[in-house]
Amino acid sequence: MPQTSTARAVLLDMDGTLVDSTAVVERLWLEWADAHGLDDDRVLSVIHGRQGHESMAILLPERDPAINRAENARMLSAEGVDTDGVVAVPGAAELLAGIVGLPHALVTSADEALAAARMAAAGLRVPEVRVTAEHVSRSKPDPEGFLLGAELLAVDPQDCIVFEDSHAGIAAGLAAGMTVIGVGERAGGAGAQALVADLTQVTIRPVDGGIEVTVA
Repeated sequence: MPQTSTARAVLLDMDGTLVDSTAVVERLWLEWADAHGLDDDRVLSVIHGRQGHESMAILLPERDPAINRAENARMLSAEGVDTDGVVAVPGAAELLAGIVGLPHALVTSADEALAAARMAAAGLRVPEVRVTAEHVSRSKPDPEGFLLGAELLAVDPQDCIVFEDSHAGIAAGLAAGMTVIGVGERAGGAGAQALVADLTQVTIRPVDGGIEVTVA
């Protein structure tokens, strides 16, 4: 049964939502896990949706945060170069084309360089309004990034619809008081108001005073 919601702005996560970067992300993180003697499944259960240094803090709680930030910077550089297997999520290009001229922003835990590299590798337009790792002090599941995205668009948080794939990202959108549409199999069970397998199930159109989003 189709579900329709209305909003004044759309906020889009990148990895797992617009861009399928799972292959490179998990490859690099499993190399990191092996180097630190950590369980692969434990690492993969933590990393999605969060900034890398915060994932490291969860996985290695006794380690100096400065080491995490330095190691995360090196990993971001590696991720920006390694785009093998990075592709667009089905329907992403069409969704981005459909919201040209409507209030929308990219809200990602990647930094600016990595976001640009992955969106380019996937052949996707980069939204003009972006909230990247450089712009926030706290990573998802904290709502800071989504709240900043709403502020940059001059839209109340409750008038925003978020597209997210990870539990951390969905929690961040809900904590910001926004409607959240979960994308992909990782999104299940996190409390999103609607779930889609991919973005081909989403239709967006302008309506008087706002945006109408329908999920099949």
